Amino acid sequence: MDNKYKITINACFIGHIVQAIVNNFVPLLFLTFHNQYGISMADITLLITINFGVQLFVDLVSAGFIDKIGYKVSVVLAHIFVATGLILLTILPELCSNAFWGLFIAVMIYAVGGGLTEVLLSPIMEACPTENKERAMSMLHSFYCWGHVMVVLFSTIFFKTAGINNWKIMAFIWAVVPIVNAFIFLNAPIRHLLDEGETGLTMKELFQQKVFWLLMLMMMCAGASEQTVSQWASTFAELGLHVSKTIGDLAGPMMFAILMGISRAVYGKYGDKMNLDKFMKYSAVLCVASYLIISLIPNPVIGLFGCGICGLSVGIMWPGTFSKAAVSIKSGGTVMFALLALAGDVGCSTGPTLAGMVSSGFENDLKLGILAAIVFPILMFIAIKAVNNKKNIRGKKC
Repeated sequence: MDNKYKITINACFIGHIVQAIVNNFVPLLFLTFHNQYGISMADITLLITINFGVQLFVDLVSAGFIDKIGYKVSVVLAHIFVATGLILLTILPELCSNAFWGLFIAVMIYAVGGGLTEVLLSPIMEACPTENKERAMSMLHSFYCWGHVMVVLFSTIFFKTAGINNWKIMAFIWAVVPIVNAFIFLNAPIRHLLDEGETGLTMKELFQQKVFWLLMLMMMCAGASEQTVSQWASTFAELGLHVSKTIGDLAGPMMFAILMGISRAVYGKYGDKMNLDKFMKYSAVLCVASYLIISLIPNPVIGLFGCGICGLSVGIMWPGTFSKAAVSIKSGGTVMFALLALAGDVGCSTGPTLAGMVSSGFENDLKLGILAAIVFPILMFIAIKAVNNKKNIRGKKC
């Protein structure tokens, strides 16, 4: 690999940490928002929906302008949006007559940046001259998990020492990360995914391929399977398992993220000795088991163990689907990655929203909400088997 691209790869790694901040910092504050601003659980569920909903919209429209303005400009703008949204998170609730709308606007702004980073980081990494694309992709996505761990660990330590009432200071601290990474990307060499003069497939051409729709279903299920537990893990631990916020944050979201990161890092290091299809099928089965553990077993320790097992099981789903798409649809280009990210965000929004709506209908019983979302890992398993039956996609030993 050309050494000059190491800075690009490192910036992509940090970019996934930024993505982890976007998706996992605010969920640590759900009960704080409920208590401080009097926001209902239904409205808090809407914050999850708008975060991933805006990211979904950005995924949909970004393919039309990213290739025109370039990867570098787009990825720098993405980081600026994230930093701005995090800063406004601390200001707008006090300025608006209804604090919820202040949070709503701030979430919308950083979600734009989150959507752009999600679309851009994978093709930027894919375009780098690395030796093994599948392993590099899994390693890239493992940094989302390590970022998740950092967000939970550092935020929890801060809340414990400085007090949860000073959460706004923590938001400012996290805003520094995208600001710094924007400058790193400004000085990083970035290649385009397709060679000069080469054009990728259009949306119409992608839509005509049956395997593309199966990959889209896999991405949706990957996002839903991951974020249903990830977004609600802290609140679930506090309300459903009756543990303190500190224990809930550390034993719920952080354990989830650590095991998800381990799963991705293991494949990133030893993927050449593993069969990706089998890895993904076994992971889907394990994910179903983890949902059953979380939902049906009343013991708090076992319930938290189930959250961790869920993280381990979903680790390969997202990067594995990206890798299968890159291998099976050679000229997919930015459009393919944008649409796959779109499908992933549909799942990221649908899964937690379904869990929140079901739990709200049963007196905030999150166990029932998570049980309802078990449909997503089940569909994931079915989709993997369907893709494997296609002659043009085979499990590849990398």
